[in-house]
Amino acid sequence: MSEREGSLRDRQARSAGGAAGGSAGLAEERVSGEREGSGSDPGVRSAGGAARLAEERVSGEREGSGPDPGVRSAGGSAGLAEERASGERDGSPPERGTSRLAEAFAAARAEQRAALVGYLPAGFPSVPGAVAALTAMVEAGVDVVEVGLPYSDPLMDGPTIQLAVDRALARGTSTDDVLRTVAAVARTGVPTVVMTYWNPVEQYGVQRFATDLAAAGGAGAITPDLTPEEAAPWLAAAGSAGLDPVFLVAPSSTDQRLARIAALCRGFVYAASTMGVTGTRDQVSDRAPGLVARVRAVTATPVAVGLGVSGGDQAAQVAAYADGVIVGSAFVRRLLDAPDEPAGVAAVRALAADLAAGVRRR
Repeated sequence: MSEREGSLRDRQARSAGGAAGGSAGLAEERVSGEREGSGSDPGVRSAGGAARLAEERVSGEREGSGPDPGVRSAGGSAGLAEERASGERDGSPPERGTSRLAEAFAAARAEQRAALVGYLPAGFPSVPGAVAALTAMVEAGVDVVEVGLPYSDPLMDGPTIQLAVDRALARGTSTDDVLRTVAAVARTGVPTVVMTYWNPVEQYGVQRFATDLAAAGGAGAITPDLTPEEAAPWLAAAGSAGLDPVFLVAPSSTDQRLARIAALCRGFVYAASTMGVTGTRDQVSDRAPGLVARVRAVTATPVAVGLGVSGGDQAAQVAAYADGVIVGSAFVRRLLDAPDEPAGVAAVRALAADLAAGVRRR
C-alpha cells in the first residue's frame, strides 16, 4: 500500500464528522447562529458552507470586495475586461443569457425526464483514461459532466472517491490537467463543470481560475466547501467569466437558508440527499424528496440530487421527484474494479446507459 493510500483512513476519520451532506450540511448547522468575530481557520471550510455562503451573500452587497487584482491569467485579462465593461458588479452574479446548464435541464424537462449528471475525478485512472471514461458517459446518455479537481483533503468524499483522487494525485495530476480534461469533454457538446474544494482555487488564483475554466469551455463550478461569507470573490469572478456557480443544500438546511443559497445558484441547485460523505447506498435517503420540495418552494432553478445513487433503479426513483440525478462513486467504482483502462471505460459506459435508461422510466 502506498503512503498516499495509507493516509486515506486518516482523511476518512476527519471527513466522517464534517462532510455529511457535504457543503450543505456544515453550512446549515452553522447558520443557526452568527459568528461574530469568530473566524474559522481559512484552510478548513465546511461542505455546507457553499450553501450558507450563497444565502448570506444574497442578502446584501459586499462593497469593494472584488476579485484579487493581483490574480490574472495569461492572455485572459483582455477578454475579462471586455466582459466586465458591460456593467458594474455588486457582489452578486450579473444578469446573463440562459446558461448551458439551464439549457441541458430544460431539454431534459422537455422530454419529461430528469437530467443525468456524471462525475469522475480528472487524472483517474490517468488523464487520458479519465477523458475516455467521461466521453463514454456522454455517448451513453449523460447530460452534464462533473470533472473533479483532485485535492488532498476532500471533506465530503467517501472512501471510493478518496482512493481515486489519491491515485490521481500520486500520478501528479495538476489543475492544468483538470482544465485540459474539461476542454476535451466540453468538445462533446455537453455542459462540463468542475467540482472543486476551495483551497485549490485560491492557490491557483480566483479570477485566473474562472477565466481559464471558461476558456477551456467549462460551464460552471460546484464548490462544496466555500462558505457564504467568503463567496463574493468567486461570485464576481464566475459572473465575469460567464460561469454558473453551484452550491449545496442538505436536509438540515433551514427554509431561510435554502432560499438564500438558491438565489445564488445558476444552472442547478445541488441537493445532498443525506448527511454523510459520498458513496453508493442500497437506498437513497428518504429525506431527499422533502428537500427537493422545499427547494422548489423558493426557486425555479432546477434541483439535482446527489450522494448515494448507484444504478438505474435508484436513478428512476430520484428522477420521479428531482430535476437531475447526480452519480459519482458508482462510476469511480467501475474504474477501480476494472483490470485495465479499456475495461474500466467499457464498464463506465454500461453504467451510464443503465442510469440514462433509469431517468427515462415513466
